[in-house]
Amino acid sequence: MPHLTLAQVEAIAREAHAHQTDKAGRPYAEHIQAVAEGVRARGGTDEQIAAAWLHDAVEDDVLSREWLESAELPQSLKDMVDAMTKRPGEEAAAYARRILATPGALLVKESDLAHNADPARLAVLDGPTRARLSEKYATMRRLLGLTAR
Repeated sequence: MPHLTLAQVEAIAREAHAHQTDKAGRPYAEHIQAVAEGVRARGGTDEQIAAAWLHDAVEDDVLSREWLESAELPQSLKDMVDAMTKRPGEEAAAYARRILATPGALLVKESDLAHNADPARLAVLDGPTRARLSEKYATMRRLLGLTAR
């Protein structure tokens, strides 16, 4: 059975997130596109780019875990998306360990964190939210062994 193409994965992700906005009220597709572009710029594979398009889809309940399991995608891509899907009540350290244990997932998460922590993106949020998220992203970078570059 042929796998979905990167263009098909992008279209599925854009449609799935079409009615969603980020914390600043921007279309959520801007975030997943930025993460995919970040993965590409960091030398990621097509599988990693596809995982970037899908990285929040299950966590945000816009695509089901069952959809991911049955999708015509390589298992390694499904594993990356699953690794980046934070479980309810999961501690950050456990989440980071799963990402580090999954081939390819770290590069996708690095791109995700880079976009989430973009000062221009954070600047539009209120002070307490900006401070909370900045600390959350810095903690995750430390847990993943990602230092400022």
